[in-house]
Amino acid sequence: MFEILEKRSLNPTVTLMKINAPRIAAKAEPGQFIILRTDSESERIPLTIADYDRNAGTVTIIFQIVGATTEKLNHLSVGECLHDFVGPLGTATETEGLKKVAVVGGGVGCAIAYPVTKKLHELGVEVHAIAGFRNSELVILEDEFRAASSKFVLMSDDGSAGEKGLVTDALRKLVESGEKYDRVITIGPLIMMKFVCGLTKELGIPTVASMNPIMIDGTGMCGCCRLTVGGKTKFACVDGPEFDGHLIDFDEAMARSAMYKPFEQKSREETCNLFSQEVK
Repeated sequence: MFEILEKRSLNPTVTLMKINAPRIAAKAEPGQFIILRTDSESERIPLTIADYDRNAGTVTIIFQIVGATTEKLNHLSVGECLHDFVGPLGTATETEGLKKVAVVGGGVGCAIAYPVTKKLHELGVEVHAIAGFRNSELVILEDEFRAASSKFVLMSDDGSAGEKGLVTDALRKLVESGEKYDRVITIGPLIMMKFVCGLTKELGIPTVASMNPIMIDGTGMCGCCRLTVGGKTKFACVDGPEFDGHLIDFDEAMARSAMYKPFEQKSREETCNLFSQEVK
């Protein structure tokens, strides 16, 4: 049984859970993901593995409450169990041969950027981490990033945390100051990754972007997670989730993602209403 061993709120809309899943923890690597169901009637959702402990047999997930399933997930408590917890899925982050890397995370995407940063740091790679948020209330994993990186830059849109500005401002500033990177790894909102990849293409820095579109079966058979990369159709669940950021059609990915937002909002509202009625 996939028991919830720990649960804590990282900010008003983001929750961390530590799950008992020894077989997944034994093989998990940064960049990979799991697919879960809260109960036998719920939909399947993908969540990137935020951390793992092989000795304790635990896998950590961090999720933003945006739809019905994440709303249901957030109502579960320590001691309760998930119905399904499948993984590790996807291809792990490539780390071989890297000496100096900039990891650029945005919003809840920093939950995915952190294990990549940690792994590179453990391998002796010089890692410069940039994390961006809208404001100080939404900042997550700041201490963890500082501990796992040689240089950490915190950015916020309004200047209430770290420096005021965008993650692209911080990356450009580092490069212009003389920093030379073997690779940039970016994880966050699609629009953020689009502009990071645009900047790194201009600067001539190889870049990997982590894509996490709608997924259902996690095997590539349903086709829901298809992307266009270098003019070819790819499936994030089996070919990714990481791809060459300079080849991704971000505009197509953003258009596909926007199609589902009204359905997610409606489904979440119905779920919230159901929980409200149960409380009464």
